[in-house]
Amino acid sequence: MPDRLYFTESDAANALIAADPMALLVGFVLDQQVTVQKAFAGPLELKERLGGIDAATLASADLEAVFRDKPAIHRFPGSMARRVHDLAVYVGNRYDGDAARVWTDAADTDALRANLLALPGFGEMKVKALGAVLAKRFGVDAARELVPWHPTLGDVDSPQALADYQAAKRAHKAEWSKARAGV
Repeated sequence: MPDRLYFTESDAANALIAADPMALLVGFVLDQQVTVQKAFAGPLELKERLGGIDAATLASADLEAVFRDKPAIHRFPGSMARRVHDLAVYVGNRYDGDAARVWTDAADTDALRANLLALPGFGEMKVKALGAVLAKRFGVDAARELVPWHPTLGDVDSPQALADYQAAKRAHKAEWSKARAGV
């Protein structure tokens, strides 16, 4: 298990998402229409504002107010607060609050994919991205078949690797946009 995931510029945030499975899941939920750094700094901001990032704390808090406090945790505080709340309630109900059980309870790749897809705020792209992180950074065997052919956050093992990943992602998006526009 890594002691850091280099997804933010904050050492404390990087340590939290590596050590706390709920924080990692929250980071993935927030990884939408904001930078990777902003998304994965969110769990630490939540923990600091609430005193914890466990499923019970997140499920019982008025997350919209917490997300809207300045500086806002996400670009879309209302919708992301609802998604994090729904995730926390789901993890609390389905896994007794133990977020790691999302992958430790999975007997194989199909079960892991089903567990991840059932999480509020997760679609196929997040399943692949989290699968890559679980396989490459945490050694979760059931996640190996979820790893896509292209670079993902699972390949990020340093601040420089994050910069390289983001540059490649921007270039890919630019090419994709050009192809869609017929240029």
